[in-house]
Order: sequence, then structure tokens, then C-alpha cells
Amino acid sequence: EISLEVFLQVYWEDPRINITADLDDSEHLELTWEKDQKFWVPDVYIRQLREMKVLSLFQEMTSVRLYRNHTMRISIGATVIIKCDMDFVLYPLDVQKCAVDFSSYKYTIADMKFRWRDDPPLSFPSDFGGDGYRLPKYVVSFAAEEEMHIIFYGEGNHSTARLLITMSREIRSHLFESYLPSTLFVIMSWGSFVVMPEVVPGRMVLLVTTLLSLVTMFDTIRNNSPNALELKCIEVWLISCTLFVFFALLEYFIVLFGIRYDKHWRHKAPDLNHSLGNSHMNSERLGRLFHDSKVLPQDGHHNSNDHKSDSPQNDDPQRQSDINAEAGRGPDISTGQGKRKFQLLTQHVILYVGSQRGKIDQVSLALFPLCFILFTITYWISYISESRKSAAV
Repeated sequence: EISLEVFLQVYWEDPRINITADLDDSEHLELTWEKDQKFWVPDVYIRQLREMKVLSLFQEMTSVRLYRNHTMRISIGATVIIKCDMDFVLYPLDVQKCAVDFSSYKYTIADMKFRWRDDPPLSFPSDFGGDGYRLPKYVVSFAAEEEMHIIFYGEGNHSTARLLITMSREIRSHLFESYLPSTLFVIMSWGSFVVMPEVVPGRMVLLVTTLLSLVTMFDTIRNNSPNALELKCIEVWLISCTLFVFFALLEYFIVLFGIRYDKHWRHKAPDLNHSLGNSHMNSERLGRLFHDSKVLPQDGHHNSNDHKSDSPQNDDPQRQSDINAEAGRGPDISTGQGKRKFQLLTQHVILYVGSQRGKIDQVSLALFPLCFILFTITYWISYISESRKSAAV
């Protein structure tokens, strides 16, 4: 809704009026406004009007004037409340346009036509600033469209004189109240990357306090900003800043996890290496047993008895059982080696993350600012272009 204090002046020409009184040298005659007028008055209809209240002090601020050329003018001082459809998705970069249509409710375009006067259709007080007015948080401008609009309602097409009200916000106040503090909170969260991971209270207090401050700011701004069907522009910014701080906190959790299991994995490293050595020895033993069990003929002359005596079936039973056992465990040994290699890889990753030789904080100290700068550039370019497109429509 838009509330305005206006002096609405309506001119029309009625040739049926005969001026019998002598006007002397004056161009017009002041008449008294009465509820039951003896002359015809147009039925001015404002489509977007929600409420209108005539201003009054000792009496209502109304004036009726009759000119020599059979032209009459009614002037009324009133407080007007206009309803407009607004979209706040781009808030606070949004530009709102509200069209106010003046027409007749009963008479169609065949009977009555509305248009703005040739002399300045809009006049403003000297402190208004021309055709625009700058408020603490808004810039409001008014423009009377010269072309006549035709709107269909009731029983036909109606002539309409349109006033266009354009409202934009002062972005500076939002920059200092919302964007700058949230940016500083994100920059403060980067300070946790230069704090030693072992200083858990200091680093946790910094990150958690920053995160809670951003959540509180987001809740306050959301409650004090107009509603929209989608995420507003400033909400996208605050949610993104909150996620940057949350990811910094998540990065510290990963570092703490590495520190916690650093000594554990270092202690298990000799056992893992010993296990890998044993598995290697077992594989060599298996290969040797299979090699020994393969009997090659010594020469080309041998009988069936020699062949039977040299075959594996006639070897020592204990040796034969060892061969079968090792052969049966062949796939299990390969699977065990894969698991141990994965454990070694996990060990090195955790040592990289948690030990003082790890580089995750150093990488984050460079990666987080770079990502935030890229996000900021993308954010402002996309939303400023959308704001200009909506203003040009």
C-alpha cells in the first residue's frame, strides 16, 4: 500500500452552463461546494483506490471554480491509500512500479475520455525535488503517461489517465546494516584457520559465536522485511554467509577427528606393517609349495611305478594337507591384502588431516576466501542485472 496526501484537480467542459453573472476582469468564478450540486460532476473512479479521506481543518479542503469558456474545475485535498501488486524477490534491490488509473465508472470511452492537461499535469512542493522525492530509505518518482489507456470493465471499454509511481530503495542503508556486518562475520570465521587446532575452546567459541550471530541476523531481517513467495535477495546472501561459517566449523571438526586418531593410527602402524609382511611371506610360501609340488620327468624313460612314486598323491600326507590349505586360502589372502592397503591409505589421510604436518588449514585459508569472492561477484552481477531488467519493464 502507498499513502499519499494529494490535491486532486479535475477539469471538464460543459457547454450547457450559461454564465449570466458579470465576472468583471476575473477569469473564473469561485463557487461553494455543496453535497447536492446543481451542475453535473464526473464520476471519477480510481481502480487501485483502497481508501480516501478528504482533508479538513475548519472545513473540508474543496474548491469549485467556473471559467469563462464553460470549463469547470473541482479541487479536493485528500489522503489517498493506493493498493499495488509488488514483488519482493529482489529485496532490497527491487524496483516497484505502481500504476494508478483515473477513469469513469459509468461512462464508456464513447461518452467520456480522460487525459492529462497539457500544462504540467503534476506539480510538487518546492522541497519535493522535481518529479521525485528522496526519503531516508526510498526514492519515489511520479510520471503522468501522456498516452490514453483503455481498460475493459463493467459494460465496455473505459478511457483511463494513468499515473505511474516508481519506488526504489536506498541500498546504502542495507549495505551498512546487513551486507557489511555479515561479510565481516564471514571474514572473522577465516581467523579460525590460523589458530592452532589444539586450542579447542578459542577456535570453537569464535566459530560458534559467529554462526549464532549470523542466524540471529537472518531471523531479524526476515521478520522485518516484506514477504515474498520465493527466497529474497538478502536471504540468499545471509544463508550463503551462514553456510560459509558452517563449512569452516565442519572443517575444524575434520581436523579434530584427525588429531584424535593421529596417535591411534601411529600406534597401529607397526602392527599393520607387520601384518603386511606376514601376508607377503604367506604368498611366497604358497608359491613355493605350488612350485615344489610340480614334478617334472628327469628323462624320457620311466615306468608307471616311477610316475606314481613321483606324483603329489604319494608325497607326505602332512605336506599334501599344507598345499591344499594354502591353495584354499589363496582368494582370502588377496582380499586381506586389499583391506590392509585400504587401512594404510586411511592411515595416511588421517595423519595428513590431523597431524601438525597436515595442510588442510592452509588449504582452507586460501580456498574459503577465494570461494567467497567468487560468490560475491556472481551474486551482485546477477541480482543487479535482474534489478535493472525489472526497472526497464
